Amino acid sequence: MKAHPLKTLALVSLLTAGANVATAENFKPTTLKVMGTFPTSTTFLFHEKPFWTETIPEMAGGNVEVVLTNTTELGLKGPEIFRLMKLGVLDFGTGVLSYTAGDDPEAEAIDLAGLSLDASTLREITQAYRPTLEALYAEKYGIKALAFYPAHAQVFWCAEPLSGLGDLKGKKVRVFNTSMADFVEGVGGTPVNIPFAEVVPSLQRKVVDCAVTGALTGNKSKWTEVTTHMYPMPMGWAVYLHGVSRKTWDSIEPNLQSLISEQVAMLEDNIWKAADEETRQGVSCSTGGTPCTIGDKAALTLVPVSAEDAQAHRELMENVVLKRWAQRCGEDCVADWNAKVGKILNLTASEQ
Repeated sequence: MKAHPLKTLALVSLLTAGANVATAENFKPTTLKVMGTFPTSTTFLFHEKPFWTETIPEMAGGNVEVVLTNTTELGLKGPEIFRLMKLGVLDFGTGVLSYTAGDDPEAEAIDLAGLSLDASTLREITQAYRPTLEALYAEKYGIKALAFYPAHAQVFWCAEPLSGLGDLKGKKVRVFNTSMADFVEGVGGTPVNIPFAEVVPSLQRKVVDCAVTGALTGNKSKWTEVTTHMYPMPMGWAVYLHGVSRKTWDSIEPNLQSLISEQVAMLEDNIWKAADEETRQGVSCSTGGTPCTIGDKAALTLVPVSAEDAQAHRELMENVVLKRWAQRCGEDCVADWNAKVGKILNLTASEQ
């Protein structure tokens, strides 16, 4: 089977950078329990899986065994991941930040629907807001944040004809966080929260008319078999937190902590670099275009984002999504966001 080029590049760079680590350090025999994200997601397939099952064991000279599972294998839907890490049920884990937005509005602060239209902008605001997120998950969930990284642009997949943003009015749309629900309501649609594993049958049974997920994740998960139209308006990037319970981290020997920290930082960098390319390929593969080297060729109708829709998109983000989020987050939270994120985007969040 031909190797995925982004995966190959990531693996080579990680192994090269750490080539001297395994020979320079003697690692004690250790078993790490790691839970990645959904098994059909490109984040898991192209990045997390090879990193934890190949890179880390090899760099530790074979002394570290990683037992890797994923969200679906453990029967999880996603939102419960951070709470299970807090309880000590999970050691290392990956979860979508915005899954906890109902309890922690700060969790979706960097990935509000429509906020970032490209990965470079998202990365800049993620770095600026990172201290707030690290403190939140440390204090509330007992998690040491190791990395924050995106999937790729989250777009609309529809099993009904669609010609533009206005056609979402009256449609039932699968979303997976609060700000996406705000956006869909703003355009006149009905948001429906359905776990990722249940989306395909929900589209087949007409429980929903459209659904939002990553451009390449949907392709690799066979959403092309149950949809007819793709509308590539970015609804966010599904930013993940990859972390470890503080109790587990404190039990790991210092040299292994250093190895993991250094190499996860490189993994994080590689995933950020891949985000835009995976978005482009997800769209082109799913709609019969080129290039298509990492996805599965399909023939969905590509619905272009018009200039009018782009303007409406921004207005919905500013006047509905951002305002509702500010009301949920409160005065101090909004002031922090304005100083760190709003300053970069030239936006001001307000509860009014």
